[in-house]
Amino acid sequence: MYQKVDKTQQNISRCLCLNCPSYSSSCKIKNAHLSTNQPSDELNSRTHYEKMFCAFEKSNCIHLDRGCICKKCANFKDYNLQNGTYCIHTGGTN
Repeated sequence: MYQKVDKTQQNISRCLCLNCPSYSSSCKIKNAHLSTNQPSDELNSRTHYEKMFCAFEKSNCIHLDRGCICKKCANFKDYNLQNGTYCIHTGGTN
């Protein structure tokens, strides 16, 4: 059964989104200023974050599917996720 991915620092550190082929160099440069060490209460109150798209909504930067590595992510496995391309579609697609 699918579980909602917790918005925790540990899960963000395990996230593979920034290594995804769909996450282009221009996206990485555009979002380089984002801190990876966000307080838990701040993470929980956010709906958008340019990382860990399975817990947050889709990317504002990624528009083309150049491949998906969601199924290789520890969060995908630990939370029994079924979809992919969370970066392009909020909630992912089959």
